[in-house]
Amino acid sequence: MTFKEGQPIYAQIADRLSDEILNGTYAPDSRVPGVREYAALLEVNVNTAVKAYELLARREVIYQKRGMGYFVAADAPEIIRTERRTYFREHAMPQFFAQMQLLGISVGEMNDAYHRFMESHPGALAVAAVLAATLTAGL
Repeated sequence: MTFKEGQPIYAQIADRLSDEILNGTYAPDSRVPGVREYAALLEVNVNTAVKAYELLARREVIYQKRGMGYFVAADAPEIIRTERRTYFREHAMPQFFAQMQLLGISVGEMNDAYHRFMESHPGALAVAAVLAATLTAGL
């Protein structure tokens, strides 16, 4: 995994595991890789992976069964989506709308671009549903 500057590595690992939960790699109530295994997979220090797992456990995305490891919480996908929608609305959308205004891009132009994107990326339907709901709420 290639890590980005400006965000702690453990947070990026938590985001990756959250992505894997959302895309179905780890279903609700299924076991996720052990901390050591995941650390080895990503080539990071075990303590860094522990911090990522602890972060996800505090957010109630995963839970630990003593002696058995970590498991995906039943409502983990919805928790992740809710958190990401909130972040998107509060952080990404204001910046996005500011850039639209600065560049003189109308809502109509953005709508057209959105539809072109959806036609050329049929697998983006789930992302589109979140974006459409967010744009509707933000306008």
